[in-house]
Amino acid sequence: MRAALRYGVIGLGVLLVASVALATAVAGTAGLWGALLGSAIGGGFILATAAMVLFTGKLAPSTAQLVILASWAGKLLLALVVVGVLRRFDFFDPVALFLTVVAALLIVLGAETYGVLSQKVPYVDPPTENASETAGQS
Repeated sequence: MRAALRYGVIGLGVLLVASVALATAVAGTAGLWGALLGSAIGGGFILATAAMVLFTGKLAPSTAQLVILASWAGKLLLALVVVGVLRRFDFFDPVALFLTVVAALLIVLGAETYGVLSQKVPYVDPPTENASETAGQS
């Protein structure tokens, strides 16, 4: 999961630079703020999940599930509150915000997936009954 988190942060950094440059060129300062807020909301949502999975890796499965579910509900509530508060302001471009949130969700999730799938995980095949019988006959 560390690799997933690392690739997610790298993906978010690349998206942040690209979205800020593009949104600022199209919508000026309002686009800049929209891209910054969108990167923070979208990237933070996904990266927090990966961090929680990494944090709960050594806990009992039922405890880990509870912590991850509670953190997901908390992130969802926080995102709704942030979006509700932001609706009252007009210093950012809402199109830049929306497009950056969607791009952040896709890019960071894709980068984390790549990070998980690219890691080599050792595994052991348990011995079969025939193998134990064969070992006993030697």
